[in-house]
Order: sequence, then C-alpha cells, then structure tokens
Amino acid sequence: MAQHSTSPRSDPTQHQTTVAPTPHRDTGSSWALGGLVFAGVLMLVGGVVSIINGIAGIASDDVYAGVGDYTFEFSLTTWGWIHLAMGVVLAATGWGLLQGKDWARGVGIAITSLYVIEYFMFLPYAPVWSVICIALGVFVMWSLATSSPDHGATR
Repeated sequence: MAQHSTSPRSDPTQHQTTVAPTPHRDTGSSWALGGLVFAGVLMLVGGVVSIINGIAGIASDDVYAGVGDYTFEFSLTTWGWIHLAMGVVLAATGWGLLQGKDWARGVGIAITSLYVIEYFMFLPYAPVWSVICIALGVFVMWSLATSSPDHGATR
C-alpha cells in the first residue's frame, strides 16, 4: 500500500532552480600545465647534473672511456666545459620557468634544443644517459610549446 502526502501540491514552476553548468576541464591543457611545471623541475635538475658532469670532465680527463675515431670528437675537457656552460644556462632557465617568467618559455625551447643536440653528439661517451637526456629534452620542448601562454608555472 502506497502512502500519499495529503499536503497540497504547489505549482512546480515556482520553485525551480537552475543548476549552473560545471566548467569543462580540458585535460590536454591540464597535462600541458603539469608538464610545464615538471619541465621546469627537469630543466633545473638536468642543469645541476650537467654542471656536476662538466666539473667531473674538467677535473679529470679519464671520467669517460675513450671512443676512438668519431666525427664529433672533442677532448673530454672540452666536453666538460660544454656541459658546465649548458648546465648553468639550463638551470637558470628552469628556475625562471618555475618563477613564471615570460622569457623562460622561449629561451627554454631554444636551450633544450641545444641540450638535445649536445647529448646526441655525446652519445658515444655515455649512450644510455644520452638517450635518457634526449627523451627528457623532447618532453620539455613539447610541454613548453603546448602550454597556453596565460598559464604560468606558479600562477
């Protein structure tokens, strides 16, 4: 047996409320924004590791095994200076990116492109590490290029 309310029904149009539509979250831009912050961290950490790598190459010329005859052959001391310089610029750009600086995105793409080229040329000396650095560099370039300009890393 169903029970019915004895109270009078009111006009249904009087108490209607309109629910505001929820804003649509674009998962692509969320990934790009998260990637932007992650790219800044990767650039900062990669720069510090490159600085350490460069200091090791400058201090001791036998840190890496000799390769033999190679097209892009430099002395390991020269590679140390290249790593040191790239590391300083990469870390500074990563720091600027994490601070939300406007210049850091464009400079970050340019510096990361040079970083990828550097590790491509460094492949014979440290092949596994070079491939990892190249893959991370490509991810950093993607995230810097695809995030929208109005999303800063810390805004």
